[in-house]
Amino acid sequence: MKVEDCIIANQVMPNARYGGLWESIVAEQGLKDRFLYQAVLDLTLRQRLSFQVTALHGLLLLYGPPGTGKTTLGRGLAQELSGLLKPGAVRLIEVNPHGLMSSEHGQSQRAVRELLVEHVPLLAEDGKPTVLLLDEVESMAVSRGAASLTANPVDVHRATDAVLTALDEIADQHSHIITVATSNFTQVLDAAFISRADCAIELPLPDAGAIHTILRRVLADFSGVYPSLAKLIDAAELRCVAESLVGCDGRRVRKVVTEAMAIRRDTALDPSALTAADLIAAARIASKKRRSEECNGTGR
Repeated sequence: MKVEDCIIANQVMPNARYGGLWESIVAEQGLKDRFLYQAVLDLTLRQRLSFQVTALHGLLLLYGPPGTGKTTLGRGLAQELSGLLKPGAVRLIEVNPHGLMSSEHGQSQRAVRELLVEHVPLLAEDGKPTVLLLDEVESMAVSRGAASLTANPVDVHRATDAVLTALDEIADQHSHIITVATSNFTQVLDAAFISRADCAIELPLPDAGAIHTILRRVLADFSGVYPSLAKLIDAAELRCVAESLVGCDGRRVRKVVTEAMAIRRDTALDPSALTAADLIAAARIASKKRRSEECNGTGR
């Protein structure tokens, strides 16, 4: 695969397509604020002071279980920054790191360097503040201490070395670029990669209160087309549904509403017929499935 094929998105914000992403993630406000403010500070300081002074790599790490909103927040960050920074245009470059990894000797190292040191800076050569999003970064920054467990430990070392060198070069030479990395499995990330992060923020699974908020938002969105669903937003049963879904990720919680609609023929044909009892039934199924996955070791 050519390195340019690993670029999923190259967009300039503000962009209507990315509107609402930031607000859609239900998380502790302090976590989101810290993420946003660190990005603002990195872009501000690194364009005025050298790396030798700030020691800022422009690397922000979001970690936690799948489905907690890490990628969505990473995408939404550029949109938020466009409303805070002058003159307001911010570029988002999203990368699929999996495409860089190769079983051929030395290929991963060369691909990582070509993408991060050569191709990305070329895309951002207009000088606009740029958010580089590396999703599931554990695929390209594997712990070198665990290399002995892999089929090609030398290539693991080289690829991780290439990532670290690239981050150092971006920090030193491209102060308008910040890197947002997401990871589901920080235990396999290289320690030197983690140490380069200006902040590392954990997005945990939602608690009952957050789940209740997510369900209310989903129902409110659906009520725009099916007005009768508005009555479920403040239904007392919804809190019981939320309690039973504790331990599920945000993505799974959102799907519970449509899963409830698929339980009965009537609601499949007419979603406006959804009831609180349907939501309770769907939540029980989702909760049972989660417990089964945990027992079988097939979950997160």
